Amino acid sequence: MNFTAKMIAEMLRGTVEGDPETSVTDVARIEEGKPGALSFLANPKYEKHVYTTGSSVIIVNQDFKAENPVSATLIRVSNAYEAFAELLNLYEKNKPKKSGISPMSAISKKATTGKDLYVGEFAVISDGAVIGNNVQIYPQVYIGENAEIGDHTILYPGVKIYHDCIIGANCIFHSGAVIGGDGFGFVPNDENVYSKVPQLGNVVIEDHVEIGANSTVDRATLGSTMIRQGVKLDNLIMVAHNVEIGKNTVMAAQVGIAGSTKIGADCLFGGQAGLAGHIKIADGVKIGAQAGISNSIKKEDVAVMGSPAFNLHAFYKSYAIFRKLPELWRQLQDLEREVAGKSGN
Repeated sequence: MNFTAKMIAEMLRGTVEGDPETSVTDVARIEEGKPGALSFLANPKYEKHVYTTGSSVIIVNQDFKAENPVSATLIRVSNAYEAFAELLNLYEKNKPKKSGISPMSAISKKATTGKDLYVGEFAVISDGAVIGNNVQIYPQVYIGENAEIGDHTILYPGVKIYHDCIIGANCIFHSGAVIGGDGFGFVPNDENVYSKVPQLGNVVIEDHVEIGANSTVDRATLGSTMIRQGVKLDNLIMVAHNVEIGKNTVMAAQVGIAGSTKIGADCLFGGQAGLAGHIKIADGVKIGAQAGISNSIKKEDVAVMGSPAFNLHAFYKSYAIFRKLPELWRQLQDLEREVAGKSGN
């Protein structure tokens, strides 16, 4: 990476304030900036670092007003965070991609493979699998029988795609993700001994989905577990059998979703939220961290928090009260003693 402020401003449709020929060769957090680095300022909490950072170029919002002298060259854009993300994406796309098929990989002669693949050491592609063009399959990836992988998808080391699962184009699965493991289906008999219910369905994941490290998506008992286009799952997320997740929904780490729950589009889930099975979540719902969802949320675009969860604003009002319960309890005891003393009891 070696760009001038002028070049970056042209890529981001921004304007330069300072020396347009200032050159950068690296990126850095604004509080850790050094000469030759590019940083950005989006959160006002970090504004103090604009005046002290060593970074050579800083991307800022168009309406940013400096209260003190700034030594760095500024690039003003409509949205600094989005612009910086766009720049990082451009940089990522220009990095050399891995290519070639390792002789230590195992690709079935009954598999169908596209053009310009990368297949790393000890990767396995099984009978009947269909691999698209420009797919990157890192070492120790396993792709099961009759699985399908769309164009430009990246499977990082250790990803496991079980048989019959269908993965769309332009997806990214991080290390340790397991797609298509058996759903948690067992039936107890009269002696409370559990028999396994065969999980005969699959997982279907549409285009532009990203799944974090060590997350799991279970195959359906019958039919398909569905993850729609544009969904982003963080690390350590559990999606159970027959769950459906609507397009562009985003979930933070350690979310757990029980079987057959249907989640709408454009939802946001905080970390460690847990959802019971066989419920429905409407489009645009926001669920706070560690919330427990035991019933359907039918109204769109609401925010909830707590366990069991309820309206976010009501939660904050309630929290202001129940965090003072020990103090209120002492006051109640004092009042009871005072009343008892006055009554002579």
